[in-house]
Amino acid sequence: MVTGDKESSLMKKRNKRSHKRKREEDFERIDSLPWSSSIPIGEDDEGESFSTLFSGSGQLDGGFLSLEEIDEADYHLTLPTIESEITERKQSPEDDDDTNETVDEMIEGEEAEEDGEGRDDEDDEDDEETRKKKEKKAKRNKEKKKEKKKKKQKKINEAAKNQDASAVSCDGDDTVEEQVEEEEIPPEFSAWSSMRLHPLLMKSIYRLDFKEPTKIQKACFNVAAYQGKDVIGAAETGSGKTLAFGLPILQRLLDEREKVGKLYALKGEEAQKYAADGYLRALIITPTRELALQVTEHLENAAKNLSVKVVPIVGGMFSEKQERRLKEKPEIVVATPGRLWELMSAGEKHLVELHSLSFFVLDEADRMVERGHFRELQSILDLLPVTDKPNEGKTQTVKSNDTVLNVPKKKRQTFVFSATIALSSDFRKKLKRGSSKSKQSSSGEVNSIEVLSERAGMRDNVAIIDLTTTSILAPKIEESFIKCEEKEKDAYLYYILSVHGQGRTIVFCTSVTDLRHISGLLKILGLDVCTLFSEMKQRARLKSIDRFRASENGILIATDLVARGIDIKNVRTIIHYKLPHSAEVYVHRCGRTARAFADGCSIALIEPNETSKFYTLCKSFSMESVKIFPLDNSYMPAVRKRLYLARQIYEIERKGSRENADRTWLKKHAESMELELDDEESEEERVDNVRQRKATSARLNKLKEELSTLLSHPMQPKKFSGRYFAGVGVSTLMQNQFVELKKQKQAQMQIGGDIKRRKLVVINQNCIEPLQALRAGGNEMLKMKGQSAEKRRDIASLKKKRKEEKIGRRDQRRNQKKQRKLMASS
Repeated sequence: MVTGDKESSLMKKRNKRSHKRKREEDFERIDSLPWSSSIPIGEDDEGESFSTLFSGSGQLDGGFLSLEEIDEADYHLTLPTIESEITERKQSPEDDDDTNETVDEMIEGEEAEEDGEGRDDEDDEDDEETRKKKEKKAKRNKEKKKEKKKKKQKKINEAAKNQDASAVSCDGDDTVEEQVEEEEIPPEFSAWSSMRLHPLLMKSIYRLDFKEPTKIQKACFNVAAYQGKDVIGAAETGSGKTLAFGLPILQRLLDEREKVGKLYALKGEEAQKYAADGYLRALIITPTRELALQVTEHLENAAKNLSVKVVPIVGGMFSEKQERRLKEKPEIVVATPGRLWELMSAGEKHLVELHSLSFFVLDEADRMVERGHFRELQSILDLLPVTDKPNEGKTQTVKSNDTVLNVPKKKRQTFVFSATIALSSDFRKKLKRGSSKSKQSSSGEVNSIEVLSERAGMRDNVAIIDLTTTSILAPKIEESFIKCEEKEKDAYLYYILSVHGQGRTIVFCTSVTDLRHISGLLKILGLDVCTLFSEMKQRARLKSIDRFRASENGILIATDLVARGIDIKNVRTIIHYKLPHSAEVYVHRCGRTARAFADGCSIALIEPNETSKFYTLCKSFSMESVKIFPLDNSYMPAVRKRLYLARQIYEIERKGSRENADRTWLKKHAESMELELDDEESEEERVDNVRQRKATSARLNKLKEELSTLLSHPMQPKKFSGRYFAGVGVSTLMQNQFVELKKQKQAQMQIGGDIKRRKLVVINQNCIEPLQALRAGGNEMLKMKGQSAEKRRDIASLKKKRKEEKIGRRDQRRNQKKQRKLMASS
């Protein structure tokens, strides 16, 4: 026990000595800092005063140092900086080198201090040398302070400028993407520099490989992002209107987050009241589901590394899933009017609390104002907060679930975009008059873009950007047509898709009946076609579009549902199976090709009764002439033969499927009503029906075999010869095949082997796309000028001829009457 007490007392003494020595070392180190006056702090455990602890050497200059002047790397002090409040950033190589040098100097200084203290009891001269070293080190540190202070301030400014929004968000996500410096941007992206995009947005543009902004994007960005104006934009289809309103929205959200981040660094949690996190910031409404999903995809790609959530709200999908996604509180919602109003009327919190809504977008606005459509849009517009006065930065009290919240009320920007637009000369005056009235006082349907803009709360200083030309159509699209009878349309359609079936093609119909008829025939003829119309379920729609996008030579048979805003890359050909009901729809149809400065081809199949309609259509686009699509009539016998068999097969299968559907319908409803169907057929009738079904089945199989035999051989023109090259010329594919044969022969000759007699080699012509065929052989033009005068002359001559015939018949009747009278009198 005694021994244990001695050991414990020795340990206590050692610990006390080591603690005292460590404290003296700390005092010595702190005493070496460049402080020039003393601060009374207090007393230690032994009653010694700390009054001179912070007294420095009289030989050192300077007074009290501010926190900004202290470098924690030199003095082992950790100071709170803005960097600790915001997200981490990667250090530059220069910063790493400076830090390493400072650490090495610190280690050397500590070693020098330890050596000096160890020799303090032995020799006073060594202590003087140590003090001189410390003084020299302090001077060196002082010289470096100014440079490091500049670097530190620069680093803090950059960190505060480029902080991520998640520093104040509810997620707490601390990831910030590395900035894209201007010098790192390739020269081909220099066209974006004039727009002053945020570095993170510039990185998204670089990643998406958009070399330069389109005209509509460049025209809209400055007025929307920096001037904060409302925008009415019109440009040709395929001109990039989605990013024309998407980039200003993302730019302003990033700028706002930077401002809140700086306030957060200065005021802490108090800055949270200036943020609008957790509320809907942008609401984008589109007329179709496909367009809504497409806009969502484009915005998600642009905002991939910006921590901005984009959620689509469309019909045809489970509303429960969309409600779950809305609970994530996305900043941007892209929706169709029907499903959006359904969730709003159900009280969806994220969609009803619109006090912080900063952006309201109506895409394809001309489709929105069609009579009888989108009645839900009027109810949605009535829910938008009134924007009479600019209240940006102010707060208002909002009651939500009996809880009063102070949230910022934002000034709202309104964007209205379309491919075509027509505004009256006093449009701004109407907006100015309408802005003084309450929004609820406006009555009437939304039947024009002007009324739609007024109801959406657009301000009178709106920027109207109309980049449409007189032709409205894309500049690189080439128009053509084929005159044919109605019964010949299927043959010419099959001719284009088989002989010129290169590249993606969309065939537009005006009715679902035509769509089903065409798709049924083409499937029997062995073509892989996709269909898309409004009666399809949403999952089937998405699958059809995905199949079409996955095939380089895909064929899509669609109604005018696809004409609006759908962006599918590399659509080379548009075929109008029937002309649309308006020139506006024709513009949108043709806009599916020749997108983003590419080229494309449009082919219209014109019936005789559609000729005048087509002339009027072309003249409305200021077309002076239209090309006639070149046809090789030598293919037509083979085309008609295959089509004849396909029609017979289609009619037989359609009749059988209809009978099966009727039989199934009767059986199903009889079972639901617990009734038994009476079999009124006699035995002989039943036997006849079985015999007839067998004959029909045999005939169907025979037709399929015959068609399969025809389809197994490539369709060749009538003048094609299997023995000699015909006058059709040698295509590029033929030339390449000849070159390959020549190389094989030369290789065999070099090896020295015997060149045996080869079998017949089949040389095929390549299938060229319609645009190439149109450029190569479309020299025949139909001039639009003078068509109306010529038509009037034809009508006048026809009337004159009919009048002459009528006068001739009347004179003939008179002569016959006179002759009868003469005969009667004689």
